[in-house]
Amino acid sequence: MKEFNGLNMGMGSLPRLSKAQTRSISPENFTGEKGKGGMAEEGTGAEAARDLGRGWKISPSVIIKAGETFALADIEGMGAVQQIWMTPSGRGRFNILRIYWDGQETPSVECPACDFFAAGWGGYAQVSSLAVCVNPGSAYNCYWEMPFRKRCRITMTNIAREDMRLYYQINYTLTEVSEDCAYFHAQFRRVNPLPCKGVYTVLDGVKGRGHYVGTYMAWGVNNNGWWGEGEIKFYLDGDGEFPTICGTGTEDYFCGSYNFENPGTRQYQEFTTPYSGLHQVVRPDGVYSSQTRFSMYRWHIPDPVRFERDLRVTIQALGWRAEPGRYLPLRDDIASVAFWYQTLPAAPFPDLPCKDELEII
Repeated sequence: MKEFNGLNMGMGSLPRLSKAQTRSISPENFTGEKGKGGMAEEGTGAEAARDLGRGWKISPSVIIKAGETFALADIEGMGAVQQIWMTPSGRGRFNILRIYWDGQETPSVECPACDFFAAGWGGYAQVSSLAVCVNPGSAYNCYWEMPFRKRCRITMTNIAREDMRLYYQINYTLTEVSEDCAYFHAQFRRVNPLPCKGVYTVLDGVKGRGHYVGTYMAWGVNNNGWWGEGEIKFYLDGDGEFPTICGTGTEDYFCGSYNFENPGTRQYQEFTTPYSGLHQVVRPDGVYSSQTRFSMYRWHIPDPVRFERDLRVTIQALGWRAEPGRYLPLRDDIASVAFWYQTLPAAPFPDLPCKDELEII
């Protein structure tokens, strides 16, 4: 039997021993080096620890100045990121998370940190899923396994005008990575408003072999009435006008039904489960919070969408007209993060929206 490499952890693999080496990067050990944690002599907690000295929470966080990029991790060797925890301050979409694999010059992950952790609208909304958890009070966690063979580099860029404070911990292992392991990718997009009769693109331009593993969407409704009749479509390996996979409706794709409506209260019903959720409904407050907004996720963990050469993913924004029995194409505020694994090199991502286009008003 081939020696266990310590990856693909789960209840069934917990008893198995391996030669994998556990490491962790945080502001108390910026390199993850063995035996080098808690040695800081200066940091954001130095004043609070002035009577205790070294080893007493001297450096629990970092300050990332306005307009600057901070290297959260730079790992050499072969292994995998297994868990990330962070709690950032500031405006969520002004904190840009990027991850680079094996010396690639372009990132394989590029998106606002809040959207990466399924919290695009800000505020607290619990997520209890296998891949991502958002816990009180503003704790972002992800459990996507992210293998690399030569190098992993993770950065955070603060595009706000104010400095931000970031607490974080990146748990990883140094171990052998099998030849059939692909590289983790995540890409953010936003359109506000969607053009009339336009179709929202979740992902396009993917070249290579891989599989699609998840969608997060922050959907702001700019119209009265139900908004989720639109179909999601997966165009695989040269599909033309018509896709190989076509869904039946937005709430169906996110594993709900009938308008996400609680039949007793006749209101939207939030839910968060291992593979899918409508975990946040931002309701109008009668003053300045005027539009209803939704956060939804769908993880394709047991059912990844596999592709051999290319992939494109779209979703329609579709409601109902006042005249019975007629669809209404919507012009909503839609943002998304697509999650997938693929071979390298990957095609460069489209440019992120500019700061003004990222901002949530």
